[in-house]
Amino acid sequence: MARYTGPVCRLCRRERMKLFLKGPKCMSPKCPITAGRFLPGQHGRDRQRQPSEYALQLREKQRARRTYGVMGKQFQRFYRDAARRKGITGENLLALLELRLDNVVYRARWGSSRAQARQLVRHGHILVDGKRVDIPSYRVRPGQVVSLNPKARDFDIIAFNREHLTREIPAWLEPTEGGVAIRVLAVPLREQIDTEVREQLIVELFSK
Repeated sequence: MARYTGPVCRLCRRERMKLFLKGPKCMSPKCPITAGRFLPGQHGRDRQRQPSEYALQLREKQRARRTYGVMGKQFQRFYRDAARRKGITGENLLALLELRLDNVVYRARWGSSRAQARQLVRHGHILVDGKRVDIPSYRVRPGQVVSLNPKARDFDIIAFNREHLTREIPAWLEPTEGGVAIRVLAVPLREQIDTEVREQLIVELFSK
């Protein structure tokens, strides 16, 4: 299982925006975006020239990929799947990324970041329709119920996240059982996804 293991704040600096990869730190003054840090690398201060069309498209792809914690080849598979489906390819792509199990755990406010949600899944603390699933990329389907296993419901970190995280649970998810389970109501629509990505540029990049 491939995953990025480097400094995640560097990714936010490269994209010039918060990707919310570090949980509470992203909302604190320690966030490098809040502090006004320049681009990473030796020549980060000097990268002020106008980006090309290809550079803009690539940045959007990288921004989406890094937001959801997906590696390059895996992202390409998501795009091919989205292109085969009916509807707008860019919106299909974001919907498929949102239906990843680790993202659903993140949206349920059990994890402060997608990386923490991914860890909960990998350690076997998440159930789908009552069965343990430890694959973060597992695609949840409408009608399925994602829940915490009985042991994880007593974890301090999950209780803290549920009480203190302020982001709202999207409309395509419905909390049940007092917040320890969540039902997937439907495939998310574009207006229900708050990810700041111009998905049309990603489609243009892959269409070349």
